[in-house]
Amino acid sequence: MSSSNIKQLNNLKYGVEDNPTVATKILLGLQHIFAAFGGIIVVPLVISSALGFDATTSTAVISASILAAGIATIIQAKGVGRIGSKVACIMGTDFTFVSPAISVGSVLGLPGIIGATILGAFFEIILSYFIKPLMKLFPPIVTGTVVCLIGLTLLPVSMDWAAGGVGAADYGSLTNVSIAMLVMMITLLLNRYGKGMLSSASILIGMVVGYIICIPLGKVDFSSVTQANFIAIPQIFQYGVTFDLKALIAFLPAYFVTTIETVGCLKAIGEVSDVDMDDKRVGSGVLADGVGSMIGGVVGAFPNTSFSQNVGLIPLTKVASKHVAIMAGILLVVLGLFPQFAALINGIPQPVLGGVGIVMFGTVAAAGIKTLSRVEINDRNLLIIATSIGLGLGVTFRPDFISQLPEGLQMIFSSGISTGTIVALILNIILTEDKEEKNNKESDREAI
Repeated sequence: MSSSNIKQLNNLKYGVEDNPTVATKILLGLQHIFAAFGGIIVVPLVISSALGFDATTSTAVISASILAAGIATIIQAKGVGRIGSKVACIMGTDFTFVSPAISVGSVLGLPGIIGATILGAFFEIILSYFIKPLMKLFPPIVTGTVVCLIGLTLLPVSMDWAAGGVGAADYGSLTNVSIAMLVMMITLLLNRYGKGMLSSASILIGMVVGYIICIPLGKVDFSSVTQANFIAIPQIFQYGVTFDLKALIAFLPAYFVTTIETVGCLKAIGEVSDVDMDDKRVGSGVLADGVGSMIGGVVGAFPNTSFSQNVGLIPLTKVASKHVAIMAGILLVVLGLFPQFAALINGIPQPVLGGVGIVMFGTVAAAGIKTLSRVEINDRNLLIIATSIGLGLGVTFRPDFISQLPEGLQMIFSSGISTGTIVALILNIILTEDKEEKNNKESDREAI
């Protein structure tokens, strides 16, 4: 079946290889940036705050993180030789690295974090060449569960956004909730009934409308825009670099966890983009993760990995074009060089993000359910799904459950996605299929 027939069958407006006009790519690329920007800058913000960096250092680290995310996104989506999955995958720094970065930074400072980032990137690069045996561990029962968990574990984040943000004095106020619901309804109605760009850019339009509404309500602070420098070029190893084996060991669990998450994320992108993500393509994506992390360390930022929250944009907007992701990467590079533009986007009020986040993350969960619907729900598979989702959501909602574990295990299981993925992988191996289940599976294959 040709790619155009597949695209039509699955109702995509732009397939992975389709190249929209420049104006369209900019609009759709901005949607990806709006969805990812908070995640890209919040990690350097948290680390800088925890380690007591001064304002100049913090600003430099944030700009470097944006720049590194843009470069890594371009490499991942465009592909450079064997590097890159060549799908619409947005890159950025993950929360998994917050704990090891703070522990290393408290002893060795920013140079120690940068050194561990670069050395750890080599570990992920090595892992990317062993994806084929790893991929055998990811049948539809596992990938469907992982994709579903990506959406479900992110929903609490979107609810916090909708309420005004964690720690906000007006958390859950009628104003915040009303803004979030209005943005959500605008997004839904435009996506369902809009034509052409009105539908494809529904997320962006919803966020712009919400942003404008929030200005007279006093929910947009422009002070960070006026205070930011007009242009800032991150310098290579500006703050030095320290290579230390203990620092590397602290980062290795986080790199392994994000490798697992990237495999799940790329499989999810494949599901919603009508692309067969075979072991070679996934390996190239993980390789891009490693290379992107190395670049992040070189420019003074932190490790880069795939952003699961952007997966929801693909089925929602029906735009899977890698060229849109490349444009998003180019725009991120520009934002990394011009801090004032970054500050403007960073000023998006939390309720606005929450309104679109609920729809996006819910769509990812639904995509996982769609994958699981193609799996025979026998007793074995039901146990795998139930236990994996149960533990994945369990540590998401009750993180104190693992608070007494050794620090290394805490880093591995602090993410509901990684917990659910690891549980699904283990159960898929140890819970063997009986003869009747195998016969049913073979019958299904013959029928297909």
